[in-house]
Amino acid sequence: MPFVQTNGINFYYEERGLSSAEPLLLIMGITAPGGVWEPHASYWQNDFRCIIGDNRGVGQSDKPVGPYSTEQMADDYAGLLDALQLENVRVVGCSMGSTIAQQLAIRHPKKVRSLVLMCPWARCDNAAKAIFQHMMHCKARFRPEEFSLYIQQLIYSKDSWDNEQTAAELEAGRNQAAIDPFPQPLHGLEGQAAACIAHNALAELPSLTQPALIIGGKEDIFTPVWMANEVAGAIPNSDLFLYERAGHIFHFEQLEDFNPRVKNWLLAH
Repeated sequence: MPFVQTNGINFYYEERGLSSAEPLLLIMGITAPGGVWEPHASYWQNDFRCIIGDNRGVGQSDKPVGPYSTEQMADDYAGLLDALQLENVRVVGCSMGSTIAQQLAIRHPKKVRSLVLMCPWARCDNAAKAIFQHMMHCKARFRPEEFSLYIQQLIYSKDSWDNEQTAAELEAGRNQAAIDPFPQPLHGLEGQAAACIAHNALAELPSLTQPALIIGGKEDIFTPVWMANEVAGAIPNSDLFLYERAGHIFHFEQLEDFNPRVKNWLLAH
């Protein structure tokens, strides 16, 4: 269970795949530890050295009182890469992880070879800010399984809810949230939410020279399609792909297509 000291915190990370393979840094989203990457990393580890961190404020990494910023969290990962003596790595960021990945490429361009930005945003509008504020209110008042239900409602599409097997899996996930051995404290979520709300990299994205794949779901109600379009329009060397009938968690809803699609794009970039 390796930790590194970076940017003033103890930062937990894991690795998957051969140490001799080309590195792939995976950055997860708000509320989620790095272990959520498991169905993807278990596939990508055949081609890459997958490096998976627990973001500041969640999992086994330190959870200082916030607010955090996406710039600060990008510097956390820059310190991890320094500790591993890595530069020019491929980076995949999901949701909040995509905002951290943006800042990593902006602030530490030599460390980033290419970017996959999943359900990203370059800035929040008032509706997005309200969602993050409501998320904090729910975390403060709900039992863990109730909070899990709210998050599931944000990220899964109607097709998933209408599928009885998936609905049963979602219920099991809610029950698991009640016994999470590393629950995220309220102040950890508040710190991450503050970073999400304040993130605004729209003016800097046109300066990026790294190739980027912008990927999401057309039925995403958490980070709507206009956000992905705005990011893709701002990054000069970018590709955009949006799944039909998929939400914020399109990478699970379309797992069989997503894993090879991203692998093939990364191998080409």
